[in-house]
Amino acid sequence: MNRTIETMLNHRSVRKFKDEKLSPEQVQMIVEAAQMASTSSFIQAYSIIGVTDPDKKKKLAELAGGQDYVSDSGHFFVFCADLYRHSLIGQWESADVEDSITSMEKFMVSVIDASLAAQNAAVAAESMGLGICYIGGLRNNLPEVSELLETPEHVIPLFGLTVGVPDQETAVKPRMPFQTIYHENSYRHQEETVKQELYEYNEAISAYYHDRTAGKRSDKWTEQMATMLQRKNRMYMKNFVEEKNFAKK
Repeated sequence: MNRTIETMLNHRSVRKFKDEKLSPEQVQMIVEAAQMASTSSFIQAYSIIGVTDPDKKKKLAELAGGQDYVSDSGHFFVFCADLYRHSLIGQWESADVEDSITSMEKFMVSVIDASLAAQNAAVAAESMGLGICYIGGLRNNLPEVSELLETPEHVIPLFGLTVGVPDQETAVKPRMPFQTIYHENSYRHQEETVKQELYEYNEAISAYYHDRTAGKRSDKWTEQMATMLQRKNRMYMKNFVEEKNFAKK
C-alpha cells in the first residue's frame, strides 16, 4: 500500500462541487499528468479540450442529459479521439496515411489513448484533493457537441471529466469481486460460477444503495444492467464515427 494506490482505491464520483475554479497551475498539472499516460506506438492520438466558457458549459450540461454538475464544476475537460494532426502529417511528409488513419485499428488506438490519458488525469486530480466524475452523456448528442467545440474531421469528443472542489461526502461504490474480474491463463466462463459470483455482488450493491438512500433504494446490479441493456441507446454512433473519417476500413 502507498499513497498512490490509496488514492485509487478511494475513488468515488463527485457530482456536487463548491463554487471554486481550478487554478491555471492545477489545470496544467492535470493535463501534464494525462500526457504521461502510455500511448500506442507514441502516436498520442487524443486531445483534451478544457471548457471554461459558462455558456458552453451550460450547453454541454444540457446535451449530456441535464447534468448540472458539468456547468457547476471547477473545470470541465473533454477527451477526444484525435487523428487530425496525423492527417496533416501525411500531407507535410508526402506520405499516404489515409488507409491507416481511417482504419478500425487506429480508431481503437485513439479511443484507448484518450481513455488512458483521462484516467491519469482523474488520479492526478484526486491526489490533489479534487473530486471528479466522468460524463459519457456527451455521446447522447455528439453532432451538437462537435459543432459547439468546433472539432474537425478525424476528431471525436468521447467523454467529459468534471473536476472541482467536492461539496459532498460520498461512499466508495463496491466493485465486482477480484475473482470475478481476474482470470488467470484462461477465461473462466462456467455459467454457474459466474452466476454465484454475481449473486453475491448483487447483495453487496443492494446493501450499498439501501444504506446510501436510507432504505429508499435497494436494486441489484444485474437488474440495472438488464434494464440498461434493453434500451437501444446512441444507435447513431457507427454512422457518426464514419462521417468523422474513423473506422471506415
